[in-house]
Amino acid sequence: MKVNLLNYPYPSQRMVMLSQNGMVATSQPLAAQSGLKMLQKGGNAIDAAVATAASLTVLEPTSNGIGGDAFALICFNNKLSGLNASGYSPAMITIEKMREQGYQEMPALGWLPVTVPGAPAAWAELARKYCLLPFKTLLEPAIEYAAKGYPVSPTLGMSWKVAFDKYRKKATREEFKEWFKVFAPYGRAPEIGESWSSPDHAETLQIIAETDARSFYRGKLAELIDHYAQKQNGLLRGDDLVKYSTEWVAPISVNYRGYDIWELPPNGQGLITLLALNIMKGFNLKAKEQVETYHTQIEALKLAFADGKKYITDQNKMSIQLSELLSEKYAKRRRGLIGERAAIPKPGKPGVGGTVYLATADRDGNMVSYIQSNYMGFGSGIVVPGTGIALQNRGHSFSLEQNEANCLEPRKRPYHTIIPGFITKDNQPVGPFGVMGGFMQPQGHLQVLMNMIDFNLNPQAALDAPRWFWKDQQEIVVEDHFPTFIARALSRKGHKVTISLNPAIFGRGQIILRDNERGILLGGTEKRTDSAIAVW
Repeated sequence: MKVNLLNYPYPSQRMVMLSQNGMVATSQPLAAQSGLKMLQKGGNAIDAAVATAASLTVLEPTSNGIGGDAFALICFNNKLSGLNASGYSPAMITIEKMREQGYQEMPALGWLPVTVPGAPAAWAELARKYCLLPFKTLLEPAIEYAAKGYPVSPTLGMSWKVAFDKYRKKATREEFKEWFKVFAPYGRAPEIGESWSSPDHAETLQIIAETDARSFYRGKLAELIDHYAQKQNGLLRGDDLVKYSTEWVAPISVNYRGYDIWELPPNGQGLITLLALNIMKGFNLKAKEQVETYHTQIEALKLAFADGKKYITDQNKMSIQLSELLSEKYAKRRRGLIGERAAIPKPGKPGVGGTVYLATADRDGNMVSYIQSNYMGFGSGIVVPGTGIALQNRGHSFSLEQNEANCLEPRKRPYHTIIPGFITKDNQPVGPFGVMGGFMQPQGHLQVLMNMIDFNLNPQAALDAPRWFWKDQQEIVVEDHFPTFIARALSRKGHKVTISLNPAIFGRGQIILRDNERGILLGGTEKRTDSAIAVW
């Protein structure tokens, strides 16, 4: 992708970063340095990704953890592969059991929404298949940060305080005491600039490093998880962990104006991005005004979400073929539904989630698009004593209505919000991209992709552009620097537009592109958080 290196039309934009030997882009500067160290030791982009991901469980615990899930798109030797490292629900859980306990919907906190964590298995599988350095080496930075501590950065500190205030009010049962012991050791959230460490995290990561993550699923760590679940009447068991494995999957794509845009297949929501792009490519945006472009984007996204919320679930249990949803015939039919006024689709109600995203690249052309999450910040609020393992709450996504695609079943993967993206052109890699943040993610993917492809913005400018977030029906939230005249014009088209000063709801992205003509890497990082790009 050939881009203008000097376009900077948005306030407080960072300059695009350039490199020849390697690049790591993520939401925490120290984590980016962890990945860079692996590149400098002779590792490749996958080594860098694993080290960065492991470090982020310590350096940004408000968004991910050892007990979370992961997805990755890996470009190795010009071949693109997909890894689904999301976990399934416990074998013992059923809709009937939830109903018997008085639940009308899946809870967000406690043991019931806990699903099998996939992140440690993802690190080990990526290392086994692609990495050049020993697995122990890759986890060394994470272990060191956990043992010795690090200063809490600004966005992290604010998110931590929000989580503490929420848990202080809602996580009052005995099962949540360990969370406060580990993540609020002084009876409060760590303050910005204050050092936080966790010996429990360090010991757990050391065990994972020494056993290639096997202990997490069939060893000491698995036994600790199983024992605590039984003690607290949770439904997760050691057998659920033993039988878990990651899954290599074929990425799915659509061609958008000459570029192939890749996402992972369901149970992730990357399909929504592709559905929206398929609709958008039928419009000649250059012939439209800015207002029409935004209106069409929003309407296409709403239609894509309506389909996504209806059909996305564990891929093995989907009721419709992906080829049907991504066909030009279907896109044309959906495209015809977009008119001059804001319409009301029939999806669920998108919200905000907690996630980390990273992109890496090396001098040999290998690249990784990787995303990892506990969901809704710290996840379930359950921390396994003595381990620092904060368990995710992905089961909260399940429906308790048996006629819905994403209904709760034993050993089933839920609808997943976290999605990595990748761009190729003429069978050659262009680069990884991602925008984290719950149901904002496919919306962010759509916006940054169109910023680069349709409007010729470089990666940094594409990320800095003002974003919109569709909430529900006709409700749109825009950033405070979103053009006022466009917001007013969208209101006249029937959109209910509000302005938010909270950058967290608009997602946080990273992009790395390869410019083969110049022989360089170009990186953009998120101004809405503590992001950094480490270059070599």
